[in-house]
Amino acid sequence: MKLSKCLEILPDFRKDRAADPEVSDLVIDSRLVTQGSLFFCIKGHHADGHQYAAQAEQKGAVAIVAQDKLSVSVPVIYVNDTHRALAMISDHYYAHPSHSLHLIGVTGTNGKTTITYLVQAIQEAAGISTGVIGTMGMHYKDHFSPVDNTTPEVHLIQKNLAAMKKQGAASVVMETSSNALYDGRVRGCDFNVAIFTNLTEDHLDLHGSMKDYMYAKSLLFSQLGNHYSEDGEIKAAVLNVDDKVSNVYKQMTAAPVITYGIDHEADFRATSIRITPSGTSFSLVTGGETYPVAMKLIGRFSVYNVLAAIAACSVKGLKMSGMIQAIEQVKGVPGRFETVSAGQDFTVIVDYSHTPDSLKNALSTIKEFAKKKIITVVGCGGDRERGKRPVMAKIAVDHSDLAILTSDNPRTEDPEAILQEMAAGVKGMAYKKITDRKQAIRYAISHAGTGDIILIAGKGHETYQIIGTVKHHFDDREIAKQIITELTGN
Repeated sequence: MKLSKCLEILPDFRKDRAADPEVSDLVIDSRLVTQGSLFFCIKGHHADGHQYAAQAEQKGAVAIVAQDKLSVSVPVIYVNDTHRALAMISDHYYAHPSHSLHLIGVTGTNGKTTITYLVQAIQEAAGISTGVIGTMGMHYKDHFSPVDNTTPEVHLIQKNLAAMKKQGAASVVMETSSNALYDGRVRGCDFNVAIFTNLTEDHLDLHGSMKDYMYAKSLLFSQLGNHYSEDGEIKAAVLNVDDKVSNVYKQMTAAPVITYGIDHEADFRATSIRITPSGTSFSLVTGGETYPVAMKLIGRFSVYNVLAAIAACSVKGLKMSGMIQAIEQVKGVPGRFETVSAGQDFTVIVDYSHTPDSLKNALSTIKEFAKKKIITVVGCGGDRERGKRPVMAKIAVDHSDLAILTSDNPRTEDPEAILQEMAAGVKGMAYKKITDRKQAIRYAISHAGTGDIILIAGKGHETYQIIGTVKHHFDDREIAKQIITELTGN
């Protein structure tokens, strides 16, 4: 696409040269620039892209979009907001892919990843080819791209939506984090359905307060549009009626509202919930009918996730029997209450419980079927919200027979300092502190007896540990299996 064609979407800009080169890619990281790239100088949380404009030019950028004055020889397009320009140009450059996809956004503190997998399972079973964008990458059929953030940058979203559409996708379900909404990473995405899971303490290092965190997530619902068309376009806000924040989001959107829940009347409600070590059963009440559900997923939180997914997919008019059948076939989601088995006579569960609420949910679920000891291994990430550290530690100690505090991803913080802040929440209480995560897992496994349950919390699907600024290979599931084999001889 010619540079002039890229820029025609912008309402106001100043271009310092008349050249009109061909643009082959949109880039915000100078290290990724290739010949023909259009480079955007983004002022981010940790770096200012204007400082890398010369490097981008040297690597082949044919033009640069900037806010501040630059001294380069390629054309510079000056705008008031480079990130907003990136969103507008990206949507235009990739031919507005979300306009012809059934796009579902999922936001909330917990449950986003699982819901995307459930929606994909339901829609694929119904013959709706579905892609996923989220914590575990962007994937459609056999095509996979890793991500650095739960919700990628706006140009990567548009690029991958376009690729999925070209490969045959009819729908895409995407995790939309509060950070992404706040930063404008989903600008230009035309969502059909927005799902809200719940709101508990998280990301306050960015948002500052729960109120600001709540409003960041509300952007997804306000972006559903403010019109009612007759052309078959489907819009809906799917809200968890058991979380009072849903009342706020209901006012934020003009779209029809579909509710789900357990404790209150809802369009999709679960009753008679029964949780076992092998799965969960419940009655799904909707439209005056009751449907039995017996799934392999475990826990009350899993029931909420299933309700959200079914409610969202009902917008497409899918049959309830088919949706339930698809749910009952789902064995699990990587790193979400995932069991690790190496022939041992105790249970090991790895879960991405990295917030107080998700940790409490996981341990409360385990208590539903635990007959003997509960052992919890838990840590908190560095360079992230410090306020939840003592809270996480206390939840682990309160709900376990043995709580082991350890490292998560310390990043640039001192692991010992993180553990001291966690330990402040359990003064005078019994717990074990082992800084090395592998040794903490080993200690838990070596102290487990027949019938005990170990929860290794915090990292879930992650296959790395970030120490300093370096990612080291580390997979809780892999480590646990290795140690079980060593200790039991299985």
